[in-house]
Order: sequence, then C-alpha cells, then structure tokens
Amino acid sequence: MNLGALLDLGVDEHYLRLELAKLNLDAEYALQVKKDNKSGISGTRVDVLLKEEMHNHRQDHHHEVQTEMESEKGHTHHAHRNLKDIENIIINSRLSDKVKELSLAIFTKVAEAEAKVHGKSLYEVHFHEVGAVDSIVDIVGAAVCLEYLKVDKIMASSVQLGGGFVKCVHGIIPIPAPATVEILKDIPVKLGLVPFETTTPTGAAILAANVGTFTGEKKSLPIVILPLFRQELLTCR
Repeated sequence: MNLGALLDLGVDEHYLRLELAKLNLDAEYALQVKKDNKSGISGTRVDVLLKEEMHNHRQDHHHEVQTEMESEKGHTHHAHRNLKDIENIIINSRLSDKVKELSLAIFTKVAEAEAKVHGKSLYEVHFHEVGAVDSIVDIVGAAVCLEYLKVDKIMASSVQLGGGFVKCVHGIIPIPAPATVEILKDIPVKLGLVPFETTTPTGAAILAANVGTFTGEKKSLPIVILPLFRQELLTCR
C-alpha cells in the first residue's frame, strides 16, 4: 500500500526497480505493479511476490496427493534475519548513503519495539515478518521513493490501527500488534474503525521515522492489549 501510494505521487517505477536491485535480493522476490480499483477508487497496487512461495504453489498444483512429509517440505519459510543481517544487506548495497541511513533508522525502530516486546536484546531478535524479504523491500523502497521525491516535510493525521485479531508466527494476537503499540506509543492513533489490521509494525515504523508533524489528539491505547498478548504467547508455547 505504501509503495503504491508513493508511485502515484510521481515516483518512477523503473527507477524504484533499479534501486531495489542494488540490494542483491532479486533471486528471492518479484515486484508486481498494477493499476487496481477498490470501491470505485483507482490506484496503484504493489505486491512483493516471494519466489519461494511461487515455486511451492506450482509444485502443489501438480501434485494433488502428498505424504505428510512432502507437505511439510512444501511449507514456505521466510528467512529469519536479525538486525545485523539486515544492516549488512543495506550497508553492502550500492544504495545512496541517504537511503541507507533512512532504511536503517526504520528497521531500528522495529527492532527496538520487537526487542522490548519479546524481552531480548536488540541483536538477539530474529524478525519473522520484518526479516522476510517483502518487508525489506517495503522499507528500503519507502526510503528510495522519499529520496526520489526530495521531500522537505511529511505530515500525517492520526494513525488508524483497525481492530480485531491477526494470526502471526506466535499465534493469534489482538490488533494492534504489541510492536505496533510500542512504535506508536507517542503518536496520535485511532482504534476500531474496521475489524482488521490497518497498520502493521512495518507501516508504523515508516511513519514514525519520517513524519515530522502528526495532527490529532494523542490518546493512550487500552492497557488490555499487552496482557492479552502475553496470554496468547503462553497459549502458543
């Protein structure tokens, strides 16, 4: 959603693709860009397609009957990279210093939040969702686009978080996710407009690292969120 919006603001798609290629992760993903329409409103949709998932899907299509062992092998496992792994990918790339700096700032916000939620040090945290290549592309892509647009200042309204529950690697947890809560703890937010997740930790970090001014009244998130999360963790172990 973020990359689609930035392309609609005027970022050249070919430029974005060339810059992302500097991460040397082309073997892991394909970038799909297309015009889409939802509820009568048109826009640009950007999907990061993981090649491992695409390969497994083709295999499953041709083999309707599989043994339990074969099914287990067919499951997709994202690379569980930690912050040091991600730093190495970005620092060793041919991206500009400005894009590297902003990308690392965004990832650090997510790492700090995840470390606090899981009770680990910054470099002990192994990202599941954020360590996956699709989130790397989302975050670095955002930095690339913002540099391209030469943005002087970014303003945003209160961040809508949504509501309900979401399934993740730890099981089913309440929305907003605990890492999202931590990242946006000093930022105006809104809850419950729709019964699904509207702001992920990745999206929250992109906003927190780039927005200079937030409008709207700051509201404390319900304290019930984290106890519910701890209960889910105990249930999932």
